[in-house]
Amino acid sequence: MLNKLIATALLLVSTRAFSQQYVFDKKISLPGDAGWDYVAIDDVNHHLFVSHGTAFNVVDLTTEQPIGLIDGLQGVHGIAIVNSVNKGFISDGKAQAVVVIDLSTFKVLKTIRLKETDEDGIIYDPFSDKVFVFNGDSKSTCVIDVHSLEPVKTIDLGGGPEFAVSDGHGLVYNNIEDLSSLKVIDTKTMEVKATYPLSPCGGPTGIAYDAANKRLFTGCRANKGLSVVDATTGKVIQTLPIGAGVDAVVYDATRALIFVSCGDATTTIIHQDTPDKYSVVQTLATKTRAKTMALDKTTGKIYLSTADMEPGTRKVVPGTFGVYVYKPS
Repeated sequence: MLNKLIATALLLVSTRAFSQQYVFDKKISLPGDAGWDYVAIDDVNHHLFVSHGTAFNVVDLTTEQPIGLIDGLQGVHGIAIVNSVNKGFISDGKAQAVVVIDLSTFKVLKTIRLKETDEDGIIYDPFSDKVFVFNGDSKSTCVIDVHSLEPVKTIDLGGGPEFAVSDGHGLVYNNIEDLSSLKVIDTKTMEVKATYPLSPCGGPTGIAYDAANKRLFTGCRANKGLSVVDATTGKVIQTLPIGAGVDAVVYDATRALIFVSCGDATTTIIHQDTPDKYSVVQTLATKTRAKTMALDKTTGKIYLSTADMEPGTRKVVPGTFGVYVYKPS
């Protein structure tokens, strides 16, 4: 009985600890009217990379002002940051390529041509010291050596990959959107080790990882849910309601929060009460199509990119693109 009382008290303290709410801070305006996808933060250099049609905008997070532009690409999606070699790896889906840049100068160093098509999500796995680029149309991932800047393996995934995350210890977890499942890739053998069905999750997209508790957080479009998954067994522990059109999911270990950004102008903020219990603590009003997001681990701010839309259409109002910044109050 005493143990139950202590557990209940700790749960109440944990939930009440998140009494603050996230609020709008500012908009960082960026030039151009093309589409957008992933945003990512270089934690070492404190730079925000914002995909934008055929270019990446670079924002200095100290001043929150644009400082660079990587352009001349064909159709960018994501970027993997590899500080050990001072390089960024950009997925250029329309070019069937990964473009390598210098993280200090933002200059293009090499374009790695690939046979696979629709290069989209891209991550760095520190355990294998490799970059994994996920190819939607080809239903595969290409593995790239960060030193030779050459592809070393293509792994068949059997379905259309979305976001992926590394556990840092030899496993990469990748959502397969059209199969509503999750692939576990062993980065030692470069093979798929396991497949986790994600029911009731349908159409999984964004994914984040809690290393301390070995929990995965998967955003699902079909059922408008965020599923908490045991990374060791694949068991779905809890599914929470979120908005429509989810894309990105990020986890803030310091504050025990999961952020789920959706295209319907909402970001659901979920508190991790315990490794097996979670509570929605805020539905943050954002902007339509602000569905990709990055977290500044130091400040706790989140950054979402979007533009204004002409009423009733998906047409961008010229000159309105930018990054919307939200902070804990």
